Amino acid sequence: MSPRTRPRTDIAFPFRADRRGRTAHAAHAAHVHDLIEQLLFTSPGERVMRPDFGCGLLDLVFAPNSPELVSTLELSVQASLQRWLGDLIDVVALDVVSDDNAVRVHLSYVLRATGARTDDVFEGRAV
Repeated sequence: MSPRTRPRTDIAFPFRADRRGRTAHAAHAAHVHDLIEQLLFTSPGERVMRPDFGCGLLDLVFAPNSPELVSTLELSVQASLQRWLGDLIDVVALDVVSDDNAVRVHLSYVLRATGARTDDVFEGRAV
């Protein structure tokens, strides 16, 4: 198999060794899913060299539920996705649902590399 026909793989998250003792890899779609999850559940200021990375989703789990909060959160998530992952995905639909002790992000996106559409739900719970 030539390098041009080999399917694309990326480093798996969380970083780990595979059964051969090498760096574990993930398919591109799984890698992008992991990147979205990292972005959603990282609070701004949490990353040392990237203090503006993240959207603070988990910070709002205990906030009072209101339409204004959900709208603000949707804007924050949309802006973060465009800024940090805009070269990898095109957001088709985004819906944030806040329950008593959980925040769910329903996200539909298209992978730019393949054109495949993916519908995912990311959930953050209070612990």
